Parts: sequence; C-alpha cells; structure tokens
Amino acid sequence: MSNKKIGITLRTVNASNYDEQRDALSQDWPPFLEKINLTPIFIPNSLDNITEFLDKIEVDGFILSGGDNVGENPLRDNTEKKIIEFGIDHNLPIFGVCRGLQAINKFFNGSVVSCEPPANLKHLAKPHLIKIVNKNLLSFLDKSIQVNSYHNNIITDESLGENLQEFAITDFDNSIEGIIHKSKPIIGVMWHPERTPNKENQLILSKVFHDKDFWK
Repeated sequence: MSNKKIGITLRTVNASNYDEQRDALSQDWPPFLEKINLTPIFIPNSLDNITEFLDKIEVDGFILSGGDNVGENPLRDNTEKKIIEFGIDHNLPIFGVCRGLQAINKFFNGSVVSCEPPANLKHLAKPHLIKIVNKNLLSFLDKSIQVNSYHNNIITDESLGENLQEFAITDFDNSIEGIIHKSKPIIGVMWHPERTPNKENQLILSKVFHDKDFWK
C-alpha cells in the first residue's frame, strides 16, 4: 500500500491571550492517518487563492475535518467549497467528517436539522450503533457497528442533498450518519474516525483513498 498525500482542512479557533484567530487540527489525526499510509497536508483557511494552492500541493484526495458549524466561519466555508469543487474537477476522493459531511451535504443543496433535547441526548457524546445500508460498504463492514458521536445537528431523508445517498443510519431514530455520492468519489460520516482509530475506521479510509475499485 503506497503512501498518499491527503489535504486536510482545519478548524478556526481563538488564540488564548492573543487577539487573533488560528487554524488548528486535533493531534489525533496525524497518527491515525500514519497507520494507513496517508500523509496529511494542512490546508489553511486564509489563502487568497485556494485553488492555486490546491493545484500546487498535488494531493491524492481530501479530508474535510470536523469542528465548528457550517456557516459560522466564512473563510472556512469558502475554503471547503473550493476544495469540493477542485476535487470534483480533478476526480479526487473527498472524505467529510461530522462538519465535513454537513459541508458536503450543503454543497449539494441539502441542509441539517438541529437536534434538540431530549433527542440530542442520544447523539451528543453518546457512542451508539449504526446500521450499514450500502452493499459496497457491507462487503468489508459488519451490518452494525458502534461509532462515537459529538454532534447536535442531524441529517434526515428530507434534508439530504441532491445525488447523495445514505450508507449508514442510526439504530434508534434512522437519522443519516453516513453519505456517499451516487457518481463521484465523495463520502462523509457523522462520527469522528480519528478519535476512535479502530479497525472499521481504518478500513473505511483505506478503501476511500487506496482502493480505486471502491469507487467503481
């Protein structure tokens, strides 16, 4: 399995004791990606010409990382929109994580539903089972797997974007926890693989970025 360079987006945080914003990424990501022969290339949010930068770094795919809500930071929103456009133009795989899944869904004219109490008590910081409902992913995943959960927003059948289909749903309210594009190499999950770097999560990312047959 050859090493691949993967561009990964960064969340925006306020610097403690400084009047400035900084790009940041959980330290969980690099060792997780290292295990599956993926080298992260960090993509800043404040570039004037993001498309030119993406062209120069010559990556093999993209990860839209978690953190923040879509719509809270225009710089990040624009960066990830440009990444999705670039990925589509160059037929590069894109993997969205939590917020990243929501960014993909919005790009394809979908939306999110705010999950209010008491329903969110089953989602926020509560590991739970999901059902895999896609034949391609069932070829290497069990029908039911446990995932972590750190989100207040959910996606339903009614709020799913155009040309996207679910590949994973919760076992308790059938909200969508995994999406995949019908014809492009774009996929997203609502959980955080980097926080639980188990066999299932390693398999999913390995298939996405190393296995060309996965996208056939």
